[in-house]
Amino acid sequence: MAEFREVMDRAFMLMSEDPDMGPKLRDADTPQRFEFTDLDLVVNIRAGREGEPNLAWEWTDDIAWEPKVRLTMSSEIANRYFQGKENVAIAIARRRIKAGGDVKAALAIIPITKPLFARYREMISADYPHLAV
Repeated sequence: MAEFREVMDRAFMLMSEDPDMGPKLRDADTPQRFEFTDLDLVVNIRAGREGEPNLAWEWTDDIAWEPKVRLTMSSEIANRYFQGKENVAIAIARRRIKAGGDVKAALAIIPITKPLFARYREMISADYPHLAV
């Protein structure tokens, strides 16, 4: 569980700090809640506010904002997604990902995050080779 949080924190940081993705994700302003069923973990992500990085996230449901999108999946599916090996629309259709709220908004930001896949795979290859798929 600690390793999964570490990997996800690094993935969110990659998106937030990226000069192209970060500002676009901030502008999209699509608060999301991810639940990882096999690890009993929840993370809520929102656009950064004035003076904050592009993205802010908390590993709790005790937050001061309402998620627009809710996605529930296993940590394995999340890892596959961030490596570009899991298509969200197909995973939702096949019930590997359960989606709630404004699913259209979630699907709309996927093209913004595409550059993350290669960077995430590089990070996995370098630091977490056992997670490569």
